[in-house]
Amino acid sequence: MKNHFNNFKDACDLTKPSATKFVVLIGLVSLFSDMTYEGARSVTGPFLAVLGASGTVVGIVAGFGEFIGYALRLASGYWADKSQRYWTIVFLGYAMNLLAVPLLALAGHWEIAAILIVVERMGKAIRTPARDVMLACASDQIGRGWGFGLHEALDQIGAILGPLVVAAVFSFRGTYQAGFAFLLIPALIALTILLTASRLYPRPQDLGSATVQIETKGFPKAFWIYIVAIGCIAAGYADFPLVAFHFKKVASVPEEWIPIFYAVAMGVDAIAALIFGRLFDRLGFSVLIVSVILSALFAPLVFLGGFYWALAGMALWGVGMGAQESIIRAAIAGLVSTNRLGFAYGLFNMCFGLFWFLGSVVMGTLYDTSVTMLIIFSVTIQVISIPLIVMASRRKNQDSAMTSLIGA
Repeated sequence: MKNHFNNFKDACDLTKPSATKFVVLIGLVSLFSDMTYEGARSVTGPFLAVLGASGTVVGIVAGFGEFIGYALRLASGYWADKSQRYWTIVFLGYAMNLLAVPLLALAGHWEIAAILIVVERMGKAIRTPARDVMLACASDQIGRGWGFGLHEALDQIGAILGPLVVAAVFSFRGTYQAGFAFLLIPALIALTILLTASRLYPRPQDLGSATVQIETKGFPKAFWIYIVAIGCIAAGYADFPLVAFHFKKVASVPEEWIPIFYAVAMGVDAIAALIFGRLFDRLGFSVLIVSVILSALFAPLVFLGGFYWALAGMALWGVGMGAQESIIRAAIAGLVSTNRLGFAYGLFNMCFGLFWFLGSVVMGTLYDTSVTMLIIFSVTIQVISIPLIVMASRRKNQDSAMTSLIGA
């Protein structure tokens, strides 16, 4: 493990200012990307409802999109590490991810909209593993929790602005289609910044790890326990399209306020990512447990509460998302040998997406039968992750102690 780490650091020959610059630059790409697709995601639930979809359909579409968005990362991560064509893969992924959104303006049936929603998630799947490996490398210079947290904070600024842009379109009596069309602007800005990044860092392999090997036997037990733990969190996390569908159906939140609620959640996400990231570098897995306890409370608030309780629930939902996009990803880099990091991220994301999809199908079905059972399912399965996180942390510490003993 020690030798793998040293080789990885040699491949990542970055100064701290240069590493920070890379993280910020990629964060800006994510900022404008999130303006695009998070702006769209803030209203895809109600949009599908307007086109005639049911709650079950919304749950399945959202869950399947997330599943595809995570499952394809296994192949994409391996492809990136084997081919070393990082920018080609990243550009392809971002193009699909971003350009599918304005095309929603042309969707006249929920089936077409569902296909575009899935294509958008597929694009994210293709470009994410290579980007995450480079971020993990650069973050090694400045603290993994902080690096991923900083990236997520920039990412979420865009996630705040996107829904607000859509809300602004609604305020001028615009349609869903007008909102989707307007999001073409940040999509093009993101692609332009990405092109700039590729010029400044033409050899992304200098930021990446060694070629990934495909032998899962090399992953430690702590990694597998961690996957199951985070899978429980994913399964119990209601996707926002289902939450927004509920807001519209029961009229607990006015339609024009739905994207604003999403923007609030994204703002909390950004702040939580920075705080959790910094604390994770100091306190480790205990910070993740705190985030689970807080976020598990979102379901009863958003599905049973009125306007203000639903707003509080969305804030807690944002806390969980902040943890998922920062410290949960950062922890992976400390659980496996660094020469296998790309494949590890892909495998982790595939499992995460599978759990998310299965949970979304269950919650979408429960929503049409019993909202109370949906809430019980959501809270219970997230809480189950806590003892598993403790087990993974202890196992990691045991493995680290054994590695140090062998090295001595």
